[in-house]
Amino acid sequence: MKISWSTTNRQTTLAAPVSLDGLGVHSGKAARIVVNPAEANHGIQFLRTGLPGGRERLISARHIAVSATELCTVVGEQTSGSVATIEHLMSALAGLGVDNALVEIDGPEVPIGDGSAAAFVEAIGQVGLKAQTAPRRYIKVLKPVRAEHGRAFSELKPFERGFRLDVEIDFASALVGRQRKSFDLTPAAYAREIARARTFGFMRDVERLWKAGFALGASLDNTVALGEDRIVNPEGIRYPDEFVRHKILDAIGDLALAGAPLLGEYRSYCGGHKLNYMVLEALFADRANYAVVETTPRREFGHAEVALGIAAPAFAPNTR
Repeated sequence: MKISWSTTNRQTTLAAPVSLDGLGVHSGKAARIVVNPAEANHGIQFLRTGLPGGRERLISARHIAVSATELCTVVGEQTSGSVATIEHLMSALAGLGVDNALVEIDGPEVPIGDGSAAAFVEAIGQVGLKAQTAPRRYIKVLKPVRAEHGRAFSELKPFERGFRLDVEIDFASALVGRQRKSFDLTPAAYAREIARARTFGFMRDVERLWKAGFALGASLDNTVALGEDRIVNPEGIRYPDEFVRHKILDAIGDLALAGAPLLGEYRSYCGGHKLNYMVLEALFADRANYAVVETTPRREFGHAEVALGIAAPAFAPNTR
């Protein structure tokens, strides 16, 4: 990788475009994505191409654009153009501190790769990032908010030292069981501890998912498959707690749909895409729950490529 890990308080974008292609894990359809640099304050946007009649559609990667959360996160509308399974790419962009990018995609679903965010991290690492003149904006959580669904919940609370995730899962299967992990998001820690954690599923659910139109592209190359009493993949798992690490990966990607990095603490129990979306809705339901803050740049960058970290920010006055 061309990047060393340090910090910047300025917005960043890619130093050059990167492209990846492959199959969607649910649709089974091929797609190619090109992640392009974008100007400051652009945010992350998807340009969906290849639509009937040669149409294209621009879709902002924001929670207000979410149209489905069953087994994956979908933005846009199926009738006019949508992009599914955006969470792993969004996780990589947020995890590495990418503020601005235009993602061109010619199919309905982001390629799954090996089921983790590793391919996106590697591709971005090959070209590096560059600093932009604009200061980075953050969404600072001011009041606790919570979403519940049955026994499961997710919540966001104030936290003064960056973005912390505390995620717990609890499965009846002994292969997964109860796992909990707390993680402070920095680019180096993300690349080291989270990016390689893969999606997982139970073999007993496969036929039901196929009938519902899901998992049509799933295989042992992109999913950790759980049998009744063993992990089916010959290579086994990458971490003893790979399952909860992947839930953290997903949460980082889903919560990136806030539109700017969060400053706060996220806690979930048996959460998923739906609850991640619901807690963002709860956050933005009341303007008193959050503030938009900017960093005060600490130094000028004299080179085009900078590292991927998020420094402890110095806050400018709140902007409304």
